[in-house]
Amino acid sequence: MKFFLILIIAIVLMNPALADALTADEIVDRSNLAYYYAGDDGRASLKMTITDRRGRDRVREMTLLRKDIEDGGRQKFYVYFHKPTDVSRMVFMVWKKTSGDDDRWLYLPAIDLVKRIASSDKRSSFAGGVFTYEDVSGRRSTDDTHELAGDGMLNGRAVYLIKNVPVDGSDVDFSHYIAHIDKETFLPMRGEYFNKKGEHYRTIEVLETTVIDGIPTVLKAKAEDREKGLKTTVEFSNIKYNIGLEEGLFKERYLRKPPKEVRR
Repeated sequence: MKFFLILIIAIVLMNPALADALTADEIVDRSNLAYYYAGDDGRASLKMTITDRRGRDRVREMTLLRKDIEDGGRQKFYVYFHKPTDVSRMVFMVWKKTSGDDDRWLYLPAIDLVKRIASSDKRSSFAGGVFTYEDVSGRRSTDDTHELAGDGMLNGRAVYLIKNVPVDGSDVDFSHYIAHIDKETFLPMRGEYFNKKGEHYRTIEVLETTVIDGIPTVLKAKAEDREKGLKTTVEFSNIKYNIGLEEGLFKERYLRKPPKEVRR
């Protein structure tokens, strides 16, 4: 037994790749940190283009604020809509938790109504596009089991292929999804979602990235509903990290009265 233990240690020492190998859970955790927890906080302008099956576009413009309370854990989002006029002043706010259901609110200024978004609605369309409420603020890694399905190449990037299966499939519209995660930056570059019949029905893909203040950053991404023929593209600009946002900006009173940080 001792001989085999020494042999295994020797093999690992001679092959650094084995010593540095990451588990599927570790890869997913690092990916969540890279995409959703870049810096301590952040602000960005967001342009969303929603394209229907006939090629007609609708455009939404908004500002996104984010505050991390703890890396990989509690976090707060605030999304303020500027255009078009029918959604102007609408607000979507999220308080992410480490356990239990996240808190989500939607303020509808046309009827002056603050609406709580139920956990069962987290997979519903965000602002009428293909992205869901959960896509915007992120899915908790513990909601799925993760399996390293292999390696691959995507647009010239080496990627991990991770199969993610929901622990509780009753509140989601997919049976599993395959994440293509960049081996260098750990940004999730593509997600392929499969329905309960095992059919590939939805895709999210990163189209453009850059580095801002040393942080790998997504500039453009697209979501496509293959069944409905719908596409939604999001473009980020004016991105800033570590700007010292106060946690108090993410209180319910700012749903009706937005803070100066989102005003143009």
